[in-house]
Amino acid sequence: MRMKILSLGLVTLTIFCPTTLLRAQGEGQHGASASKVVRLGRAPVSKDILKVTLPRPVVTKLPNGLTLLVLEQHKLPTVAFSLRIQSGAMTDPKDMPGLAMFTADMLKEGTTHRTSSQLASDVDNIGSSLNASARFSSDSTQISASGLVTNTDRILELMSDATLNPNFPQDELEKYKKRQIANLEQQRSDPDFLGEERFRHAVYGSFPAAVFAATRESVSGISQAQLQAFHDRYYVPSNAILGVAGDVKPSEIKDLVLKYFGGWKDHPIDKAKLGDVPPPSAFKIYLVDRPGSVQTNILAGDYGARRADADYISLVVMNRVLGGGPQARLFLNLREDKSYTYGAYSQIGDDTYRAAWYANTEVRTAVTDGSMHELMYEFNRIRDQQVPENELDESRHAIVANFALSLEQPQRLLNYWMLVQAYGLPQDYWDRYPEHVAKVNQEVVQTAAKKYVDLAHLQVVCVGDRKQIEDVLKKYGPVEVYDADGKRMP
Repeated sequence: MRMKILSLGLVTLTIFCPTTLLRAQGEGQHGASASKVVRLGRAPVSKDILKVTLPRPVVTKLPNGLTLLVLEQHKLPTVAFSLRIQSGAMTDPKDMPGLAMFTADMLKEGTTHRTSSQLASDVDNIGSSLNASARFSSDSTQISASGLVTNTDRILELMSDATLNPNFPQDELEKYKKRQIANLEQQRSDPDFLGEERFRHAVYGSFPAAVFAATRESVSGISQAQLQAFHDRYYVPSNAILGVAGDVKPSEIKDLVLKYFGGWKDHPIDKAKLGDVPPPSAFKIYLVDRPGSVQTNILAGDYGARRADADYISLVVMNRVLGGGPQARLFLNLREDKSYTYGAYSQIGDDTYRAAWYANTEVRTAVTDGSMHELMYEFNRIRDQQVPENELDESRHAIVANFALSLEQPQRLLNYWMLVQAYGLPQDYWDRYPEHVAKVNQEVVQTAAKKYVDLAHLQVVCVGDRKQIEDVLKKYGPVEVYDADGKRMP
């Protein structure tokens, strides 16, 4: 890989000095003082742009339709495989939420050649790893394996056995159901889970991304036949991308992949068409009641961008300024200045549909009002005022610096190229990524903020003690109340 880094200026010394700012009005709130953190003793930041040409993987389409990416990285005697099935939880039947997850989870619980314990033992004996997952709101299933390059043949054999030959044994399925039922019960006591579940319902409505968990009915109703049918329908080579990174040669690894995946039978699939997300809903606050809770978990956000959208990188930069780390505004305001919380952040999704953007924090119940005010203040500020050039510079350089460091990790590099394939991004997307970040100026950030920090359609979820916070929340807008089981309360 050829890479040149010109004085990134990664080290920044900061002294936090609160100074009183103007009083701000938010949506449906009374004004209150807000504070700004002034950065002093700041190290100079170079204006030079990171120039990088990423090593290109060798991309091959195998005779059965499987796309193979091989990325040579000879620094360590290891190899990593990542198989992306281009179908996941977003294709779950409406009456069986979790089917993609159940199928992925059960891949390691037995094949036509090995029992669950035999598969686990074989993986452990060569010191390798084998994992599979299909998380909710994702449009893909991920299967990964890694280990020493001397065990490449064995790793591929185990990975292919789990992927191609699962038999979903009934005894293991019954054990899995019991674990999932217990997990569902535990989730109902987790304020983070309750908050994101309600937030996804609020933002996505009837769109598949609204589903954030299985149900007791779907877990109880899982059958071997359903798992096998989902597997047979979507686990086909033309619906998959296999990435390989490590101390390997493309020609040699291609022969091994053909040995273990070459017999994988293909057939056409009728992929579910997701359609467009629903129009954004009007501003509303959702209160999930947890009697006796000593804190309030707050999530606030709306739609973000698709990964392939032209303004996605603008949103990345805007998000970094607002809440993308401990140097961002939300953290400095709510934690460093106000001492309301241990942390306050914002994040954006990454998918083929408009994944959500949202801010989140967990605060003491007594400061719910102040925390809501400061969130609204920061949302208004990034929309209404251009980000100062020095603050924007720090955010852009932090994004590029993190990207530069990630290039030393073969698995991250492989993931970048898998995204290029999966989302149809330009082949030079990552080569030009630092340049695109550097081009995001003050006007572009403010445009992104006005588009995505959409206060008229903001969806706010607060998980906490209704008796203590409901009246507070009503100051900011209309409130709907739900219990921990997701049922609307009067």
